[in-house]
Amino acid sequence: MDSPKGPAIIIGYGSGVSGAVAEAFAGEGYPLALIARDAAKLDAAVSAFVARGINAQGFAADAGDAASLTNALDAIRGAHGDAEVLLYNAAYWRPGPVLDTTPESFDEDFRVCVTGALVAACALAPAMIAARRGTLLLTGGGLALYPSPQAPSLSVGKAGIRALALMLAEELAPKGIRVGTVTIAGQVEPGTAFAPEKIAEAFLLLHRGQPDPKTAEVVFTG
Repeated sequence: MDSPKGPAIIIGYGSGVSGAVAEAFAGEGYPLALIARDAAKLDAAVSAFVARGINAQGFAADAGDAASLTNALDAIRGAHGDAEVLLYNAAYWRPGPVLDTTPESFDEDFRVCVTGALVAACALAPAMIAARRGTLLLTGGGLALYPSPQAPSLSVGKAGIRALALMLAEELAPKGIRVGTVTIAGQVEPGTAFAPEKIAEAFLLLHRGQPDPKTAEVVFTG
């Protein structure tokens, strides 16, 4: 008999890609632990899941604040046990040009885009390694491959999340942990080749695959 599934944690939950990923993992039988800054929107999303019979709980936190995020992850562990899946989806878009970017805003955006993912990985990976099961998924973007001066901090952030995913994949594959990133090389839009549910399927396939740094990145081109 299979042991109960640990929660699927989604950091940076919203109605787009992360919402579709939540639906996909709920369909696989994972309880959902959703993290976002907006408590009101989070409560509404959780209520909608629960009304459909899906085990879901919300935890308000700021992904760019290490203490806030760590507290939320600790609360999830206390409520649901050790995580089995993580999707790190937090990001912040701030318009350019590059030379209008201040060091303070650049650092703030990087904490949301990349540092929060490292905080989450460091918090969750030890239990995954001990259990020899688990998946870390990071939402990438085409700006990692084609940076734009109109989105300077997000371009660097997506390059950073891609590098972090590939390094974690190499480090954790020998320990039985899957790490993957979907580099979304286009505009997410319902009803198109870049519909959220299509991207969610790419994440689900990464989760179902074997731990292998050679297949850790999916460049999603629609």
